[in-house]
Amino acid sequence: MHATDTPAPRRRTLLGALAGLAAALALPFAPLPASAEASEPLDVVATTGMIADAARAVGGDAVEVRALMGPGVDPHAYRQTRTDIAALAGADLVLWNGLYLEAQMEEFLLDLAERQPVVAVAEALPENLLIGHDDYEGRYDPHVWMNPNLWSRVVIAVRDALVAVAPEHEAAFRANAEAHLAELTELSSYATRVLGSVPADSRVLLSAHDAFNYFGSAYGYEVIGIQGISTESEAGLQRIAELVDLLVTRDIRAVFVESSVSDRNIRALVEGAAARGHAVEIGGELFSDAMGEPGTYEGTYIGMIDHNTTTIARALGGEATERGMRGRLAAGS
Repeated sequence: MHATDTPAPRRRTLLGALAGLAAALALPFAPLPASAEASEPLDVVATTGMIADAARAVGGDAVEVRALMGPGVDPHAYRQTRTDIAALAGADLVLWNGLYLEAQMEEFLLDLAERQPVVAVAEALPENLLIGHDDYEGRYDPHVWMNPNLWSRVVIAVRDALVAVAPEHEAAFRANAEAHLAELTELSSYATRVLGSVPADSRVLLSAHDAFNYFGSAYGYEVIGIQGISTESEAGLQRIAELVDLLVTRDIRAVFVESSVSDRNIRALVEGAAARGHAVEIGGELFSDAMGEPGTYEGTYIGMIDHNTTTIARALGGEATERGMRGRLAAGS
């Protein structure tokens, strides 16, 4: 289903959830029984890798976190499996993005929230910090993790959700959150520096779908997606032809593929531009809706954004070392 095709009753349900979020976060969930507190870590299930990474960073040894969606998985189209349903129903805490990112799971998650602690962490952001879209009527762009400063607020929402279900760990959760927030500040400073080194007339990011609007707003880039905010939308031949014209007339030399979206539309652009005598390179693969492989630096939120900012800066003529902010990026990534 396209975002704009959402039935009115479903929209009212989500808007009601949005309106009540602040109050819901302010009311603590019933804490776990003392016997459970002392014996085992909290069982936390997160929909995306980015949220799972935040929960691990804040929760530390007090949590055991599972992400439903791994590398290369598109959250816009993901549907819960039977195994997911069992994991979600048995969790001490469920964390999801919200803002219609998990479009196919939303109804299930809202229903689950009536029975156990379930928090849409991105919906903790105030509306004035969210970005709307002409193709996404009545909703906000859900890709808030593309701006580390906004993601810091999501980390705080994760912290508060953990404190609500396990208040006995509050001091540890707060200390862990502060340490992670300091890392995000470092990441934001690095991104500002290297992305700011790209010549002003080259600050155009064209990728597979419209996942980088918060990135563009934060760092002063024009962002163009072949598909809309949701990958459920389709790019027709007319859209491809229009973007080929844009590449040629504005002398754009690099475009980007995404790890969780098919590259066929990007390759069609490159071929279309070549047919008109204009050479366009694929500047690299970006992580948009999913992180890298587990156990790798790129499989963390810090590594994901370090990879993206370094790749974009280098491809568009900026100054950034190949191995990124901490020298940990995979060579040639």
